[in-house]
Amino acid sequence: MLFEQFDGTLATLGKNFFKEKVPEYIVKNLNSKFELREYQKEAIGRLSFYLNDYPEKTEPTHLLFNMATGSGKTLIMASSLLFLYEQGYRNFIFFVNSTNIIKKTQDNFLNSQSSKYLFSQKIEQSGKEITIREVENFESANSENINIVFTTIQGLHRQLNEPRENALTYEDFEEQKIVLISDEAHHINAFTKKGKLQKTEEEEKASWEGTVRRIFEADPRNILLEFTATIDLRNDEILKKYEDKILFRYDLKKFREELFSKEIEILQGDLEPIDRALQAVVLSHYRRKVAEKNGIFCKPVVLMKAKDIKASESFEEEFSVKIKALKISDLKAIQSRDNRTIQKAFAYFEANDISLENLLSEIQEEFGKERCVSVNSKNESEEKQLLVNSLEDQNNEIRVVFAVDKLNEGWDVLNLFDIVRLYETRDSGKQIGKTTMAEAQLIGRGARYFPFQRKGTEEDRFKRKFDEDIREELRILEQLYYHSKDDSKYISELNRALIEIGIKSERAKEFYLNIKEDFQKGPFWNSGVIFTNQRVENGSKDISSFADAKIPKDFEYTLRTEGMNEEEVFSNKLEMKKDIATQIKSFDLLDFEENLLRSILGKYSFFSYKNLKSRYLGNIGSLNEFLFSEKYLGGVRIKITGRSEKLLNLTIREKKKALHHVLQKIESHLKTNTPEYIGTNLFRAKQVKDVFKDKVLRLDAESERAQFMENFDFHACDWYAQTELHGTSEEEALLLFIQSFIDELKKKYEGVYLVRNERFFTLYTFSEGRAFEPDFILFLEDKSQEKKVQAYQIFIEPKGKHLIKEDQWKEDFLKEIEENYEVDYKTETKDFKLIGLPFFNKEQEKHTHEFENTIREQLSLF
Repeated sequence: MLFEQFDGTLATLGKNFFKEKVPEYIVKNLNSKFELREYQKEAIGRLSFYLNDYPEKTEPTHLLFNMATGSGKTLIMASSLLFLYEQGYRNFIFFVNSTNIIKKTQDNFLNSQSSKYLFSQKIEQSGKEITIREVENFESANSENINIVFTTIQGLHRQLNEPRENALTYEDFEEQKIVLISDEAHHINAFTKKGKLQKTEEEEKASWEGTVRRIFEADPRNILLEFTATIDLRNDEILKKYEDKILFRYDLKKFREELFSKEIEILQGDLEPIDRALQAVVLSHYRRKVAEKNGIFCKPVVLMKAKDIKASESFEEEFSVKIKALKISDLKAIQSRDNRTIQKAFAYFEANDISLENLLSEIQEEFGKERCVSVNSKNESEEKQLLVNSLEDQNNEIRVVFAVDKLNEGWDVLNLFDIVRLYETRDSGKQIGKTTMAEAQLIGRGARYFPFQRKGTEEDRFKRKFDEDIREELRILEQLYYHSKDDSKYISELNRALIEIGIKSERAKEFYLNIKEDFQKGPFWNSGVIFTNQRVENGSKDISSFADAKIPKDFEYTLRTEGMNEEEVFSNKLEMKKDIATQIKSFDLLDFEENLLRSILGKYSFFSYKNLKSRYLGNIGSLNEFLFSEKYLGGVRIKITGRSEKLLNLTIREKKKALHHVLQKIESHLKTNTPEYIGTNLFRAKQVKDVFKDKVLRLDAESERAQFMENFDFHACDWYAQTELHGTSEEEALLLFIQSFIDELKKKYEGVYLVRNERFFTLYTFSEGRAFEPDFILFLEDKSQEKKVQAYQIFIEPKGKHLIKEDQWKEDFLKEIEENYEVDYKTETKDFKLIGLPFFNKEQEKHTHEFENTIREQLSLF
């Protein structure tokens, strides 16, 4: 299949082959809070390659992105708009099955005040500002804009087959290239699924699918981009239709494995629906309190899922009455339940002085009737549709949503953490039933990760952080709870459905990593310290010139030669093309007219004085200094290649293009070479016992990290501080290596302690502030009586051969530590020395002994 061919290309040309094809203008023109993820770059890069380089490209071009719910398909659409605009496309039709999704997408594409607006406030390409406009048709659309018709597939079909004034007609698509973007695209495959034998030509033309095909085939330059998480490749007709069209496939399993989803927990109990709902309310409030304590804004939402509208309306009323009449005894009944998470929640309330009386009052306020919403009507108001699509907003106070199935598609919500199943019926039969599968897919939609980052860290906001530390209180923000009746057959079927769609692992297992009791009884545990540095903002105070920012003074630009060639297509003659004579002429940037320079510069918001001063060139005094000083633009030269007669008299248009080229290069250099953060040289002391803790790890039972070391006796090794190691074969090899010369270390050092860093501490690179968690730290206390007792901290990172090149920056930083660190803590009898060692790789070590030679040299063990 097409996506498999492209996967094979990565194996041949490297994993970044497609990602590197993502143009800088796409990244620049997207809302900075929606940073493109690696797999999203992969998808866009594949589109670029297919349209511009793929030798088997078909025209008109029909492609499908098969991507998991929550993986950011709409951001790919937004990126595609920008890319295709640069390719010369101006007119787009966005169509989908649901009006609700239309309203949401209009908000994402057009409403710059929306929290989910996908573009920069100012969209610029090649120095030109671009506007995105909604239009009814393309008859009078502005050729400089991105013009979009938003419609449902039903509405598009009706407009074209029942023409009315100002609506689209089939004539709009004649001799005019169009991009069609289809969301939830599986809805337009009804006739394909039926198979050719069951449909007549007239029936096909009259179908939604036939309408789309007629538009698509109206011009060979047209492009149809489909997006869906659901495509049934088990259907032969669907498989045949899409085998050369699925450009990128990113399923829920991969989405979860790459940490972009919440983890799913099924909380089952023999409870009435109202009691399940109250339990979910308590956990929701617990989440909010944990988030507040950690400086994170999170307003968790509960979904009450009913079987039908009548039941939903009835339960909404029951819930409202119950919350209003809630009693302390109701909370005590929940507190008495034998469940780890519930017990943890009430322990948290107690530890943070939240009495049951206060908890009762807060729940009644937070979950009162005015903070609940029902979305069951077939004709929801536009206001209500926008309300349920903006649940993360700080000014949106909704905490509970009552629904049947209206939110099963197209609902983008990140702060949904509890789904309460209000009915107890289940599908019959041995196979996973349709209802159960639909429930699993709803859970998959709710499993979108809620992005957050702890203060002072460089954690990825969009990825799970605590899979391997289930005692971390913030892990509750990474879990979605599904509250259901205790029905073993149903739960078993639901688990199978969740595993089948890929949103739940069937192999997760808990492992314990504890600090040894003997180590905790020793003097080092009570008095030892560990030094780590901090990440701080880089105010660019040290940048006083382009030279400081590592920006070259010379740039090159090539004019189009405007030469033409004529060849006979089927000729056997081989003739050498005549080269057109060109020359190179060097210009100072200030050779160009000042008004032209200022005009071009003004088209880039990036080059505003405020932006340059605050983020990139901290010592710049004015925009005039930036423009005329030798240290900045005044010292820049452009070497232009072109025909000699052209170089003697450049046109205004050619000068503009050359200036745009240079300014885009300088912008890129500044962004790349001026980091937002730096790591401090000062390493501050923290007590060892305050940093290292017992941990419970949750690992894939079949992963390398879950396998126990068979060649190592942890209890017999008093120098290893923990009871186990859950690491890679490289980490196991490191322990065996240290064990091989532990006797030498013990002869010289009073204390020898190796500790595995299971996300206990982070270091930050000096130059860019990149976060790095070395896998191990070796503490040594010197016995020497000839000088002050020397205390060593040695940071160690084992590294598999396949990762050495990619992580070279980590090794570079480790080697920089010794020459750059300062410590904030000294005693009369102890000096501290910090050392970073080169990577440990067992295969390389056999040949080079670099790691061993370095550690022996540093510790004088020769």
